[in-house]
Amino acid sequence: MRATTSSLPVAVLGAGPIGLAAAAHLIERGLTPLIFEAAGSIAANLQSYRHVRLFSPWRYNIDQAARRLLEGAGWQAPAADGMPGAGELIAQYLAPLAALPQLAQGLKLGHRVIAVSRQGFDKVTTAGRDKAAFVIRVATAEGEREFLASAVLDASGTWSQANPLGANGLPALGEAELSGRIAYGMPDVLGTERERYAGRRVLVVGAGHSATGTLLALAELARQTPGTQLVWALRGRQLTKLFGGGAADGLPARGELGARLKALEQAGKLELHMGCRIAALREHGGKMQVVDESGMAVIDDIDEIVAATGARPDLGLSRELRVRNDPWLESTDALAPLIDPNAHSCGTVRPHGHRELAHPEPDYYVVGAKSYGRAPNFLMVTGYEQVRSVVAALAGDLVAADALQLELPETGVCHTGFSPADSGANACCGGPAPVGSGSCCALDRTEKAKGAAGCATSTSCRPAAAAASGCCP
Repeated sequence: MRATTSSLPVAVLGAGPIGLAAAAHLIERGLTPLIFEAAGSIAANLQSYRHVRLFSPWRYNIDQAARRLLEGAGWQAPAADGMPGAGELIAQYLAPLAALPQLAQGLKLGHRVIAVSRQGFDKVTTAGRDKAAFVIRVATAEGEREFLASAVLDASGTWSQANPLGANGLPALGEAELSGRIAYGMPDVLGTERERYAGRRVLVVGAGHSATGTLLALAELARQTPGTQLVWALRGRQLTKLFGGGAADGLPARGELGARLKALEQAGKLELHMGCRIAALREHGGKMQVVDESGMAVIDDIDEIVAATGARPDLGLSRELRVRNDPWLESTDALAPLIDPNAHSCGTVRPHGHRELAHPEPDYYVVGAKSYGRAPNFLMVTGYEQVRSVVAALAGDLVAADALQLELPETGVCHTGFSPADSGANACCGGPAPVGSGSCCALDRTEKAKGAAGCATSTSCRPAAAAASGCCP
């Protein structure tokens, strides 16, 4: 750290899993974390969906530096293969971590960061800039305050900045007026929000795991409460990616989600609208109508909407800093080619750390889900490796910072496009999918390791004629 700021703490924005892991790594390196959390308790984003069971087991959800600190205080880790709910992740891991004296003394709850700058320097001024402390301006119940820091790790996430329903990235016309009947994210359909959705015609918009989980919860609600109707709208026209890899998925619980959703759709228990590009919402006869870009009402008689449309980063915090973000993903610029969902295949992300996460502003890093911008394919274990590398770099240990290791479970989804052109021997899949699977990535890699052309050579794959829609139909 630079001599002029070495006595200052490192600011960590956000007390979620990645922010607390960053604090643990800072403590191990002899640095002092100052952790700012907007909410009155830790892990506010996780708290909002504490009823949801995660699809990754404990072994992917515990940071190693955090584990070492906790075990040093007598903590016992849950069984590695157990599947925690979000609430259990907080209660059994994050809350004990935040309560450790080394972290607790630097934890500032109810401190919402509203801006970050350099002490005495606006964005334009260069000379001496890299020697100036960071200024963290926060809003508190007592008013605005400022803190100084030697470096900043922004782990504030994206969950609280939900994407709107409009296909053009803007709120649909009428979305604001009907906001009282729209929930963003993953409402507790079977618990605290049960009365809101029971016996209603509910539209779920989105194509990710949040949409899948909500649809499955609504299906259970419909089983328990006759009259509950499920409607699902998505912009794309390809269901394979959504149903995932089934048994081929490296995270079995995630594969099971896709398989259950596929069974629900095939049983005719939900009304499916593909290629639905929402332009407007309007009230009609006490219900809601969905209007597409042609101006036609394409979905009628909706009581409630769940917008599982993903999230986007709040880029306003760093307005006075010199940052370089990807122009469309809004991720850290150098990271974008590794995670772009328009081209990213096989659900794997190349190990990355401080170099890919660096900005032109020295010692400022965006980590965790926010580093991915609008890309939806972030896993906690990725964030843990990010902060390990970044903190090592801040401590001056570039050998450790550059020694990147990241082992991600297969997603069970080969490619976002599933183009027939991708079915050659050099493609990810190398041929049609195995029976009962929406993907052949895992099998493909195995077959190629044997020197074969890919899963097209395997006896467990379907005949090529069954794969007319592409590599992974």
